[in-house]
Amino acid sequence: MRNSFVIACGLAALASPALAAEGGMFSLNNPLFVVSISFIAFVLLVVYLGVHKIVAKMLDARAKGIRDEIDEARKLQEEAKQVLADFERKRKEVAEHSEAVVAQAKADAEIVAEQAKADLKDTIARRLAAAEDQIKSAKDAAVREVKDKAVAVAVAAASDVISKGMAAKDANALIDAAIKDVGSKLH
Repeated sequence: MRNSFVIACGLAALASPALAAEGGMFSLNNPLFVVSISFIAFVLLVVYLGVHKIVAKMLDARAKGIRDEIDEARKLQEEAKQVLADFERKRKEVAEHSEAVVAQAKADAEIVAEQAKADLKDTIARRLAAAEDQIKSAKDAAVREVKDKAVAVAVAAASDVISKGMAAKDANALIDAAIKDVGSKLH
């Protein structure tokens, strides 16, 4: 500060009216000289009042504020990265879980399909057995019907033959023998 005061005094001495010649460079009539002196006086006044310190404090405060904002932005960026990482991890877990659910559903569907095939085979086997039983029953009924008709025809034929040429006693014996013979052949 003393250096600036010395400089200001030196400049003021140069600007003294004794040194100023009329119409010269250091004349108060010269606007450039007056503005230069005014500027130097203003700078000295600003330095004397400590405005530069106030401005430096303001700039330091602003720099600290900017630094704090940058730190806060970094913290927010780190938090955002963490949230993103958590989201990605959860998304991956959900994807893995959904794949597991789909795989389990496919396995369950295969089990159900196999069970349905087995049930269908059992049902077909039961229906086939029932159909075979019905066929056997129908066949047995048809055989019985044929046998019954054969017996009826044999009895009728024997009755005709006997009534035309045999005596009643011989006819009855023949009928009894035919009945026994047909009965033993049918069973």
